[in-house]
Amino acid sequence: MNFMINDFNIFYEKYGQGKTNIIILPGWGETRSTFYNLINILKEYYTVYIIDYPGFGNSKFPDRDLDIYEYANLIKNFITIHSIDNPVLIGHSFGGRIIILLAGLYKLNIKKIILMDSAGIKRRKSLKAKLRQTIYKFLKKLKYFLPKKIREIYVNKLIHIFGSTDFKNLDPNIRKTFINIVNEDLTKYLKHINSSTLLIWGEQDQDTPLEDGKLMNKEIEDSGLVIIPNASHFPYLEYPYYINKVILEFLKTYM
Repeated sequence: MNFMINDFNIFYEKYGQGKTNIIILPGWGETRSTFYNLINILKEYYTVYIIDYPGFGNSKFPDRDLDIYEYANLIKNFITIHSIDNPVLIGHSFGGRIIILLAGLYKLNIKKIILMDSAGIKRRKSLKAKLRQTIYKFLKKLKYFLPKKIREIYVNKLIHIFGSTDFKNLDPNIRKTFINIVNEDLTKYLKHINSSTLLIWGEQDQDTPLEDGKLMNKEIEDSGLVIIPNASHFPYLEYPYYINKVILEFLKTYM
């Protein structure tokens, strides 16, 4: 199914007929297919919505750059248009950024929140990372001394050398949006989240370290942290049976 608002044409799927609504917000670059295992469990008890973000899955990216606030507003409008009252929000990584804004900034009426290895905390860069960034910016400026026909080739070569794996794998027209998102620190909104929140974190997560989960647990008053031993940034894929059980227990016990 699709829903349109402004210049967005967003694909989503709906499962189940339960009284309580659940919205799953995937991580950056993920699509609904990553969550079918969880959806197949939840749809037996709840109504489940899952969305493809602009630029991923079946949703086209608009002809402009976006920031995290536009993504949050998009989901906020989705909830309003579909009259989804008091939903449960489940977000992985980037999806957690959106939930932090919906709950901590926009103060949506949210029944429960589940954040899995959530992004949103901007960490200080190491000296090595700062040096790499400085060199990259300097070398990028040199493109203006090159013939126009090879500037794009030159910049792409720099990205290949200096860019992260996520950044290099992005379509070029989404890269500025990616930069806008990762540079936004959402820590200040955590203390304003009032919904009961379950934090699920991979012990060995290198993308959003466990320290981030502990900080969120500290800042969100009504929250609990479940640490998954030996798991990385994707515990719901590495230990699906256990994660599904934890989520169901949280929903059934605290609904």
